[in-house]
Amino acid sequence: MPRLSAATLNRLPAWVERPATRPAPRVVHLGIGAFHRAHQAPVFEELGWGIVGASFRAPAVRDAMAPQDWLYSLVVGDQVQVIGAVRDVIVVPENPQALVATLAAPETAIVTLTITEKGYLPGAPAAGFLAQGLALRRARGLAPFTAISCDNLAGNGSRLRDAVLAASDPAARDWIAAHGAFPQTMVDRIVPATDAADIEALAARIGLVDLAMVKAEPFTQWVIEDRFAGERPDFAAAGVTLTADVGPWEEAKLRLLNGAHSAIAYLGGLAGVEHVHQFVAAPAGRRFVEALWDETAPTLSPPPELDLAGYRAALLDRFANAALAHRTRQIAMDGSQKLPQRLLAPIAERLARGEAIEALALAVAGWIAWQAGRTDAGERFIVDDPLAERTRGFAGSPAARVDAALALRQVFPPALAANPAFRDALVRQLTKLSEQGAAAAVESFSAQE
Repeated sequence: MPRLSAATLNRLPAWVERPATRPAPRVVHLGIGAFHRAHQAPVFEELGWGIVGASFRAPAVRDAMAPQDWLYSLVVGDQVQVIGAVRDVIVVPENPQALVATLAAPETAIVTLTITEKGYLPGAPAAGFLAQGLALRRARGLAPFTAISCDNLAGNGSRLRDAVLAASDPAARDWIAAHGAFPQTMVDRIVPATDAADIEALAARIGLVDLAMVKAEPFTQWVIEDRFAGERPDFAAAGVTLTADVGPWEEAKLRLLNGAHSAIAYLGGLAGVEHVHQFVAAPAGRRFVEALWDETAPTLSPPPELDLAGYRAALLDRFANAALAHRTRQIAMDGSQKLPQRLLAPIAERLARGEAIEALALAVAGWIAWQAGRTDAGERFIVDDPLAERTRGFAGSPAARVDAALALRQVFPPALAANPAFRDALVRQLTKLSEQGAAAAVESFSAQE
């Protein structure tokens, strides 16, 4: 069967949406994985702004897209849209100067990033390349680009700005601080990993093989702080929310959607539940998610436009979408980087008010138990986390494992780690997981609630 490409677009069935144009690049995207291709790229497609992507590790995305003239399919339920906004992909280890040159090009106005939480750690490459590109723009008398982090991090724009300034030479640092723009953002769309069965199913429907396809849920949301360094597309025309304060949107999403996702990933994963929809299909799983949100919701300051009850109901519907087949192990990756903003922040706020944290503590205890690399049924797996070398050393009694976890300053803030009520709750819930297993712990917990 032929591949999707510019030459085979005319073979697509009439019901498949295809690109109206192939826009010239105005955007550079760092970390061109599935999430970017399902979330930001369709926005730039609608706005007519082309994208040059960059991969910092493997050439897999470039190798899948290049034979297809950078075209790929976005599958949302029964709908298929071929996206044409991507115009090139740079594999940075092969040609780092190509990325610097593209960042410094006069046409580049926006740089977006999906580099995951660990991409903001000291020594990670993205900030250094942004610093080089901005320094070149300054030397050439060009305005800076706007750098938009699209990672699920609280204060993602501030973290990106700090990383870029730390990587900048003194001559450029003041200019970047004064003229650069690193707006805060909130992004939301569930984008499960694509597998061979997805590729085969799409080929059967459209008559072409697409090795770069992505699939996503119907829901998509992008909120950007209205702070730009120069030219920008009309984001609002493509449904993007521009606001003076992203914080309340970001907080609600991180603590409700992402917090529940992490809880489901560890507790469901330990119980052998493969997909998110299977966890919430069980009444006990659904009740536990609601109990988790009952603890988390009072810690939020939602924007006036956000109806929390409606948002929670919509999240449960999204979690229940079996067509996504969202794998718990995919969500479980890099947990040490995700826990602080998703689960630990609401825990700290509730403890400060003397409120219960049992559901939140069970979720964190699930993360501690996950570090053993073994499900409750004894199946072994590899823990994919930057701190895995340290966390696999958690051993002994539940109390000993909790104490080893609380010693990780990269994860647990000192004040929270020293809080006896927090430690006691973790020991209580980890003991329950050790003695009963995750499925029984979730069921007994939700029954008590």
